[in-house]
Amino acid sequence: MTQLSTLNKYFWKYRWLFFLGILFVILTNYFRILSPQLTGYVVNTVIHSIDAGKGSTATYNQSYSNYDLIVRKIIENFNDHPGNKILFTGLILILVAVISGFFMFLMRQTIIVMSRHIEYDQKNEIFKHYQKLDTAFYKTHSTGDLMNRIAEDVSRVRMYTGPAIMYFINLAAVIGFSLYFMIRSDVKLTLVALCPLPILAFTIYFVNTIINKKSERIQSLLSDLTTNAQESYSGIRVIKSFVQEKAMLGFFKNNSESYRSNALSLAKTEAIYFPSMALLIGLSTLITIMVGGLDVVQHAPGATVGKIAEFVMYIQMLTFPVSAIGWTASMTQRAVASQKRINEFLLSAPTIKNEPDAVDAILAGNITIQNADFTYPHTGIHAIKDFSLTIGKGEKIAVVGKTGSGKSTLAQLLLRMYDVQNGMILYDGIPVHKIDLAHLRSQISYVPQDVFLFSETIGNNIRFGKNDAREEEVATAARQASIYNEINSFAQGFETIVGERGVTLSGGQKQRISIARALVKNPQIVIFDDCLSAVDGKTEKEIISSLYQYLQDKTAIIITHRIFSLFSFDKIVVMDEGKVMEMGTHESLMAKKGMYADMFARQQEQEKKSG
Repeated sequence: MTQLSTLNKYFWKYRWLFFLGILFVILTNYFRILSPQLTGYVVNTVIHSIDAGKGSTATYNQSYSNYDLIVRKIIENFNDHPGNKILFTGLILILVAVISGFFMFLMRQTIIVMSRHIEYDQKNEIFKHYQKLDTAFYKTHSTGDLMNRIAEDVSRVRMYTGPAIMYFINLAAVIGFSLYFMIRSDVKLTLVALCPLPILAFTIYFVNTIINKKSERIQSLLSDLTTNAQESYSGIRVIKSFVQEKAMLGFFKNNSESYRSNALSLAKTEAIYFPSMALLIGLSTLITIMVGGLDVVQHAPGATVGKIAEFVMYIQMLTFPVSAIGWTASMTQRAVASQKRINEFLLSAPTIKNEPDAVDAILAGNITIQNADFTYPHTGIHAIKDFSLTIGKGEKIAVVGKTGSGKSTLAQLLLRMYDVQNGMILYDGIPVHKIDLAHLRSQISYVPQDVFLFSETIGNNIRFGKNDAREEEVATAARQASIYNEINSFAQGFETIVGERGVTLSGGQKQRISIARALVKNPQIVIFDDCLSAVDGKTEKEIISSLYQYLQDKTAIIITHRIFSLFSFDKIVVMDEGKVMEMGTHESLMAKKGMYADMFARQQEQEKKSG
């Protein structure tokens, strides 16, 4: 239950709904508890009338002092005619039921509504925390599992904050009122009626331990199943191209079978549990009728048929709340298992976060990297080794090298997606970890190697770089990225909806829309990470020509495996295995006849063959 203590802040936030809900639960059950007393009174009245009609001299010395004050006042105002007593009691029973039902409506409108507010807040809290977590976290956790925790797990927790708590309070109120009036009426009959409850308590404790373990296992399997499905949907083109539909279906069936077998096992446990509750409740009823009936036959003091009817109604009132103990306990145990999974993420502190003294620095475009060293924590790959580079304001830098040389890692470090283990990165002389994260990233445009488009309009995908961008700004950015004409050729132009991750567009179109998204932001620093790999030579020249004009007064870092001979770079950095192998202008590097010259020669040869 300690896992659920994290929900206390929500109960406090909605404390008025919570306390009103408790009040309405008490009032609901207070008016319900009047019915057994009135019914017992009516039964005794009927039997007394029958006996009197037969000339019996038997008297009923039943004392009504054990009844509630309201019931006593009602009885005192009845006249002596049995028919009138029965009629008026019936009308009052209807009125009491209506009042109880009204408060039950208010009970649900407070506690259940409170649970929906908590569900809303908790989902927002989880999503907000997800966005704070760093890149390393997402490399070690599957999307399906993250989705399952914010959806299925939160829903199970809501069943605790709403129905489970409501039924538990209802149970406490029913038992409290019932025991009070049962003991006042007849201690012996009360003990007899409640004798199966110790067995009930032991059964609940034992079975709930099993339910808790099974619930944790089921939630874990559901995450695996969701992950499997999500990956299959995202990679459907790869699956189809390799004709692996049957294999993927078999994999999904295995995961689904594990989930089904565990879910069925839990269902069997619950299937035994709930009938057992009903059996014990039924046993209480039978024992009460038998013992009470014997007392009436033997003319025991205070024993009446009305009292038996009254106790049977008390037991019946206890039937649902007591049988709901198992259901409530099951919901609570599932909520514990789900909240435990949620807490695992909520208690995961992001490794990349703002320092207490972080500043909102306005970046001019000067970047200094001093002896940077970085190793990926989840793989142990040493990606950047003793890397140093100084970039002046407005300079254009090319970072070239083969795949795996550390180029993309450098971009991640500049954006502070990761922190260097050794060395330092500075913007305008300020260490990167001393700059507010949001402020830093808002001043840098980044075009990633792995393009991601949202299932939105093309215009909104470009506008993602600047939420308040006007239509003219979006169009200008599209022209600079050499995608404007193609967008206008679509039937709906900039209002064209792209599929998930931009699946309806070609690779080159997605890359250029991603470039337009970066350009519309109009920042002082721009980082392009191999963003022209999917475009043809002609389009590449158009984009480079547009970029050259756009980047005139901006600091630009262009990471590529190709060499742009048409672009005049202030510095070209050649990387290999995380190190700077060569650095200089195109002319100076060609004169060295080293690694860069070899790369350029091979590229020229390939272009001649393809041309």
